[in-house]
Amino acid sequence: MGGVSIKKIIDDTRLIFKCCSLYYDDKMSQQEICDQLNISRPSVSRMIKLGEELGIVKIEVTNPYNLTFGKLERELEKKFNLKEVIVVESSPIETGTERISSSLGEETLNFLSRTLDDGDIVGVSMGMTLQNVIRAKRNIEEPIRCTFVPIVGGIGESRLDIHSNYIAGEFAKLFGGDCVQFFSPAIFSNVTVLEGFLNEKSVRSIFNLYRNVGTVIMGIGIPERGRSTLLTTGYIDGEVLDSFAAAGAVGDISLQFFDQSGSTENFREFNDRVAGMPIELLKKVQKRIGIAGGSQKAQAVLGAINGGFLNILITDLDCANALIEM
Repeated sequence: MGGVSIKKIIDDTRLIFKCCSLYYDDKMSQQEICDQLNISRPSVSRMIKLGEELGIVKIEVTNPYNLTFGKLERELEKKFNLKEVIVVESSPIETGTERISSSLGEETLNFLSRTLDDGDIVGVSMGMTLQNVIRAKRNIEEPIRCTFVPIVGGIGESRLDIHSNYIAGEFAKLFGGDCVQFFSPAIFSNVTVLEGFLNEKSVRSIFNLYRNVGTVIMGIGIPERGRSTLLTTGYIDGEVLDSFAAAGAVGDISLQFFDQSGSTENFREFNDRVAGMPIELLKKVQKRIGIAGGSQKAQAVLGAINGGFLNILITDLDCANALIEM
């Protein structure tokens, strides 16, 4: 079929409408339309495209959950001056310490797939939240050659599957990237011992890497018996946790406790014994992703926002609604 004939066909708006109607309304394939209208395949393809350009076909993108999620995300971004907020439906499933949500995990992996690039250095904390993320049912189609590094020591007495080294390794497997291991206790018995340890050559190389971290992925803990991962893993005992709560602690990020204003001052004696990325350096990382689900985490999320520990929030509807009401 010559060029003149194709031009005549694609200039015929009635035929364009017919072609688009068969394709979108009747779900016919392009080949079936070719056969029915007796026109070439390139002409059918061009007319379907022209249908959009001429406004005959209008394609609308709708939020898969509902539009209120999108409005809620914008509202939270403006209210708390956050770079990005992602809200997913709430999950009814809870363990003793954490709300299990495959949606939170999937959306975290979606976000990382969209924002990470080859060569990026990505910091990861520890805990049940990040364990849920790495278990999410989401395949990373294209490998992203980034390096995952623990931002807190990865040796502990129990639950190896929630320690930072394990988490970093699993993220590296998921994305087809690399990981660095930080073989250190998370918490030292005293600051002097920690300072000596930090002078070791192998440890200094990890801390040099921290300066190049462009993204951190962190769960947000709360200082409540029965809900604290730190308590169940033996990082902290119940009396200390109670004393922190009494002193105004609302949460912790990467074992750094803070109050509702985001201040870590009242918990310095403990925080200073944690081996990991210094809190002031953490606050300078470009993309600081906090993940939390459930209304019980809202106070901790607010404290983390006030402290500047996160600028991207991935949360569920229950926590989002609680934050809006604050």
